[in-house]
Amino acid sequence: MTEIVESGHIAGLKIARLTAFGDERGRFLETFRKDWFPERSWEIVQTNRSDSRAGVLRGLHYHFQQVDYWYVPRGRIRVGLADLRRGSPTFGASEVLELGEGNEFGVFIPCGVAHGFYALTDATLTYLVDNYYNGKDEFGVAWDDPTLAVAWGATAPILSGRDQANPRLDAIPDAHMPVWNG
Repeated sequence: MTEIVESGHIAGLKIARLTAFGDERGRFLETFRKDWFPERSWEIVQTNRSDSRAGVLRGLHYHFQQVDYWYVPRGRIRVGLADLRRGSPTFGASEVLELGEGNEFGVFIPCGVAHGFYALTDATLTYLVDNYYNGKDEFGVAWDDPTLAVAWGATAPILSGRDQANPRLDAIPDAHMPVWNG
């Protein structure tokens, strides 16, 4: 039976502890149900898949108008999360979770929580979103921002040019900072 727990570090971030059922033929795993997250009226409009080789770090990214639900069907990743929502009781808090083989979790990421991942192995991330991709709702913050202190455990990750250019938290204009909707 799947158990949904709220993060002890970031308000509104939820972790689905998934249960696999298997036998000699293989296994079955229910990875998502919209009723697990009743605070959001889910209409899944897009699903995405990201394949990364070991050592790649993607993020940190955040949105004003989109929630994400992440699941890793292959490999292992370290997910980095940081609450950027002004007025949130956990503003500035960060959290790291390991997902993938051996850690059967799904992660519900609310609007305004920066998210990214570091591929510990070659890995596949699938994610469901409740709004279509919109480049005007795609923001970033530096993966290694000392204020957020995300404990990636990575010293020289492989980054895209875009992620290398993400600003530090103190350089993000107020208009690009999300607000807690509590």
